[in-house]
Amino acid sequence: MELHFKSWAESAHRLVAVAAGREPADLVIRGARLVNVQTREILDWQVAVADGRFAYVGPDASHCTGPDTQVIDAKGRYLIPGLCDGHMHIESGMLTPAEFAAAVIPHGTTTMFTDPHEIANVLGLRGVRMMHDEALMQPINIYTQMPSCAPSAPGLETTGFEISANDVAEAMAWPGIIGLGEMMNFPGVINGDPQMLAEMAATMNAGKTVGGHYASPDKGIAFSAYVAGGAADDHEGTAEADAIARVRNGMRSMMRLGSAWYDVESQITAVTEKGLDPRNFILCTDDCHSGTLVNDGHMNRVVRHAIACGCDPVVALQMATINTATHFGLERELGSIAPGRRADMILTSDLTTLPIEQVIARGQTVALDGKITVDCPHFDWPGDARQTVRMGKTLQDTDFAIKAQDGANNVKAKVIGVVENQAPTEALTAELPVVDGLVEGEGDTYQIALVERHRGTGAVVNGFVSGFGYTGQMAMASTVAHDSHHMIVVGTDRAMMAAAANRLGEVGGGVTVWKDGQEIALVELPIAGLMSDSPAAEVAAKADRMVAAMAECGCTLNNAYMQHSLLALVVIPSLRISDLGLVDVDKFEITELFEENA
Repeated sequence: MELHFKSWAESAHRLVAVAAGREPADLVIRGARLVNVQTREILDWQVAVADGRFAYVGPDASHCTGPDTQVIDAKGRYLIPGLCDGHMHIESGMLTPAEFAAAVIPHGTTTMFTDPHEIANVLGLRGVRMMHDEALMQPINIYTQMPSCAPSAPGLETTGFEISANDVAEAMAWPGIIGLGEMMNFPGVINGDPQMLAEMAATMNAGKTVGGHYASPDKGIAFSAYVAGGAADDHEGTAEADAIARVRNGMRSMMRLGSAWYDVESQITAVTEKGLDPRNFILCTDDCHSGTLVNDGHMNRVVRHAIACGCDPVVALQMATINTATHFGLERELGSIAPGRRADMILTSDLTTLPIEQVIARGQTVALDGKITVDCPHFDWPGDARQTVRMGKTLQDTDFAIKAQDGANNVKAKVIGVVENQAPTEALTAELPVVDGLVEGEGDTYQIALVERHRGTGAVVNGFVSGFGYTGQMAMASTVAHDSHHMIVVGTDRAMMAAAANRLGEVGGGVTVWKDGQEIALVELPIAGLMSDSPAAEVAAKADRMVAAMAECGCTLNNAYMQHSLLALVVIPSLRISDLGLVDVDKFEITELFEENA
């Protein structure tokens, strides 16, 4: 059930009366240093709130104060707008919208723009609707972008469900839909694919925003064609030149700091050194797992990082508040402390270290000193949303055997090369030995498999990956496998790879790590094989154990789980794996595992 919050039209009469001093406010904050992100000023101003919105913002709110008005003395602390995440996937936190909200509210996040394309790949439009409905129940603002690409690359992967242009048009009428999720099929847009253009047309006809995803280094004619297709933002930049190209072409450059994506430092120099207009830059997280949310923070972490990279604190705050609201057409609704807007704000004693001391959303205190003070209601997730891992059979070690050509002693294999802290992979090759007719991993090259889990076909596609640093006998399996969300299994031992995959079939999805024949970590994700509705702290504790277990297996990468979960993302270069085979993303085609006999 949607949590009702009065619209501006419903509150206008009272807002005017409070601002004029004819009626008392519900809440007045005085003694604050107000950060005005509209003008980039810090003002000794006061605010008055009525019906969850700012009624008065100015030097003295005493005329708005009545005997029953709650008065907060900020005692010289800074009053800043609630933080907005411009692009993110709730499912990456391993949590439902309710539990995700509960995790990030104490960090000062009061608005999120979410793309639930993970669940769309598993449960289709119905899954998106369930995410949308739970989002609307929360005490903070969670807007939903209708997923655009399920599958993300038609012909290169098979999803549980597909999203059509008609689905997009239908969703545009839902109350919480703010636009179209990231348009990952950039080759489709560039080549004028009718479905991609129809989805963007339906979004624009509804007056909403088209999200972008251009994961190619080509900034020439192909990039121009993509921008002409309607994408209004892009978060796939990794270098200063990427950010500049986006904003010069009228897009917003979204710079992300997630659990594994560190793309702010390399791009923010477009503002701090090149001097480009900062109002066209937005901060976001994209993907944060539960451990990051509980232990490190959310958008407050991103803002602190931007400041540490040399950005002026107030400019960094603009990139996480008003810039985001403006981009989505919500500048009159949120993103700043100004009359008529939702009363979303944070009290903090320092603009650089940004301690989140009190969080107010829609005029109500929702977190105090790092502790949430409100409930985040849960949606009743049905049984079929919890029973989505269909293996088709019990897997054996033979399902993970990679046969060599007859008589070969070694082979030259294509290998997915993981790049630390970035989404792209490298397309590598390695000469690998053949033992009893089977190709074996060697050194830092080990096996990867994609196990089909939507239709129970029992199909397994095998390949090789390197870069994690694994040693000894181990295996790791995950039903979080962006974006098709089959099952990714990586390991040095085929029997353990089978055991890990079968384990996830037993528990209905999640992540499991095995070492020396034993399971040493398990994160159960029963909802769509992607999320848990357990409290964030419990999920984070299991996620922390998973990360430690990966390290015990020799893994040396920062947030390697995120790297693992993206190995099937066939829209980000260079080499990936899908249920249809090994994918050369640079050419957008299926490729052979072996190059030639070495």
